[in-house]
Amino acid sequence: MDGERRVGVAVDFSSCSRKALKWAIDNIIRKGDFLVLITVRPDGDYEDGEMQLWRTTGSPLIPMVEFADPHTLKKYGIKPDAETIDIVTTAAAQKEITVLLKIYWGDAREKICEAIDHIPISCLVIGNRGLGKIKRAILGSVCGFDCVDV
Repeated sequence: MDGERRVGVAVDFSSCSRKALKWAIDNIIRKGDFLVLITVRPDGDYEDGEMQLWRTTGSPLIPMVEFADPHTLKKYGIKPDAETIDIVTTAAAQKEITVLLKIYWGDAREKICEAIDHIPISCLVIGNRGLGKIKRAILGSVCGFDCVDV
């Protein structure tokens, strides 16, 4: 896998993250690349499911075949929207890419930084909510915390 790129996209299954995903697929992803979707769930008192095993390190990389199955993702406590699943399924078929999902639990700013350190990705694409500087300062912004615009 030495010559293959791994492109990470932070997703929260919102319209902004879908736009970032589409942008990455249209502008960065090439045939044979790996697309790693990174999602962060809020920290909580999770008593059941796979999330108990992976709370501190994040889930193992989940192949697209598994994360398209609602029963599999129920174990991890996430429910991606049908549009995001459709986007990655179409991209996988058209561009012949491998799609994987990594789930973290906790503060999104910290966990995305962790993901950058632990997942061998070539780049990371993060969408934003289109907030101005004042609203980002008040409400907080993962994008502003983790990224440098290029």
